[in-house]
Amino acid sequence: MRRASGAMFGLAYGDSLGAPTEFLTMKQIHRRFGDRGPARLDGDPALVTDDTQMAIAVGLALLDALDNPPFTPDLITPMWRRRFVDWLNSPDNNRAPGNTCLRACRGLAAGKPWVDATVAGSKGCGANMRVAPVGLAPGLTDDTRAGAAQLQAALTHGHPTGLAASELTAFAVRWLADGMDPADLPGALRARCHEQRTVYHGRWLGDLWRRPGMDAEETFIARGWDECLAALDRLDEAVRRGDRAADPCESTGAGWVAEEALATGLLCFLLFPDEPVEAIRRGAASSGDSDSIACLAGAFAGARLGMDAWPAEWSARIEYAGDLETIGRAWD
Repeated sequence: MRRASGAMFGLAYGDSLGAPTEFLTMKQIHRRFGDRGPARLDGDPALVTDDTQMAIAVGLALLDALDNPPFTPDLITPMWRRRFVDWLNSPDNNRAPGNTCLRACRGLAAGKPWVDATVAGSKGCGANMRVAPVGLAPGLTDDTRAGAAQLQAALTHGHPTGLAASELTAFAVRWLADGMDPADLPGALRARCHEQRTVYHGRWLGDLWRRPGMDAEETFIARGWDECLAALDRLDEAVRRGDRAADPCESTGAGWVAEEALATGLLCFLLFPDEPVEAIRRGAASSGDSDSIACLAGAFAGARLGMDAWPAEWSARIEYAGDLETIGRAWD
């Protein structure tokens, strides 16, 4: 089914559809694109944002690391640092990138230890809109996948909710690629929150927990899991209502922060579990961080349904198609 390709291309398709609507009101979106939002990719190539650019950076570094086992924090950290700095300095980094990513990557470029470069108080969605490749990477234990998902977030976003939401995003992608029924996904994510609530991956995160002045590792990380549980509560209620026509941000948040991006991206996917294009259109037709929401919805839909679920002509038109194909093909 080429699920890895489906997820990587899906996140780029959602990103591209959502980019023109990111700063528009629902009234403006409906006027310009109709009630259901953008229906097709615009341009040749169809441009993406920093969401896809940074997901590719995460994925290409992972490919390099997995070719040079064993996979450890000491191996992958400098690889991610280099890819993030390359993104920072790229002339294509002109797609309204997030301030947290820019600030942290400038610190990484200056040679600061990443624990000092990261923005400790930020839980922006930039922590988890790029984590899908960690979910797709084969052969990782659950502990390694969790540590890696949190580390790639922590390089820029040091808030515990950014870490927890990134882990949940990675596991959602992994579980869907492994065949989990979408209806079972919210419960599985909730169980993960409870199981991991006081688990701090010190081997991957070092003493990050000390930055906000917390009294213990467990206190630090529990805050992130508790905020994600609250977001999953809102998701459960929205899924029960099943309103496909409403702005999803009204139910699960605008997506500017990590737990809301996760919940709202999941909502768009769960409202249309067998209709991937409709899922990303719903994400794009939203009043919040529409490119990140649609990006996450596309990753979830593609992981479940595979590459052939997307319109065949889109793959030749999306920006960075070569990089997306390199990552997807390696893990399909």
